[in-house]
Amino acid sequence: MKLIADSGSTSTTWILLDKKVLARHETEGFNPYYMDPDVLDIILSKELTAEIAGADVSEIFYYGSGCSTEKNCRIVSKALEAYFPDARVEIQHDLLAAARALLGRQEGIACILGTGSNSCAYDGEKITANVPSLGYMFGDEGSGAYIGRKFLEAYLKKKLAVELLDAFDEEFALSLEDILRSVYNEGNPSGYMASFTHFLAKHEHHDDIKEIILTAFIAFFNESVSKYPKYKQLPVSFVGSVAYYFRHILNEAAWHSGITIGKIEQAPVDGLVRFHL
Repeated sequence: MKLIADSGSTSTTWILLDKKVLARHETEGFNPYYMDPDVLDIILSKELTAEIAGADVSEIFYYGSGCSTEKNCRIVSKALEAYFPDARVEIQHDLLAAARALLGRQEGIACILGTGSNSCAYDGEKITANVPSLGYMFGDEGSGAYIGRKFLEAYLKKKLAVELLDAFDEEFALSLEDILRSVYNEGNPSGYMASFTHFLAKHEHHDDIKEIILTAFIAFFNESVSKYPKYKQLPVSFVGSVAYYFRHILNEAAWHSGITIGKIEQAPVDGLVRFHL
């Protein structure tokens, strides 16, 4: 049997395959850049269902945020090998998951817009170019963390319309200290900032909110996608909850940037199932 894991900073989807999907389960996410390795050990021992944990797994394909260095890949593979000692483990960056899921074996540009953002040029077999996303502190344009950060900045500096400020206060009742503590002193700042996209989705038609999201997407096209030589000739496809739920604004940003959108999918797991079957 094969086990596929699609892991982001917020959540991980696990798929057990044997000619067809046998089980599907979601757990907490894991990113080796921001989280202690013990977090993954806890996920494997406490959050996996008995059907997956007890399966006779021969191959594991783990696609994860932060799995872009040998050191980070080793952190993940060590945990998986300890829990599934008889399985061959392959660790790949979540960017390859996006490319395989969206493009299969076709050439194109694949992008992630979820908690974080990333992009690559893909030749149908491998990633041929990648503009580094640099994470939520130095980049991640267009991501949930980036959009959430821009929104929180506007909220804290009272740059939003009064009705938005009141709606946010009514729903969250957060002080300046609450927000700063969550961003600077707790373990998952990108996930925290991205969590406010749920509020933005409810108010996306307000001019202030739309402007934040549209500007973030245009910044993503300018900083990432436009760096690939064939970005105006190849379709640009997206995976991720931010791309999916704000797809009409994403299409508008693409029009402003002279870019043709290909697929927009909420998650790569269905495409990965097709690829690995």
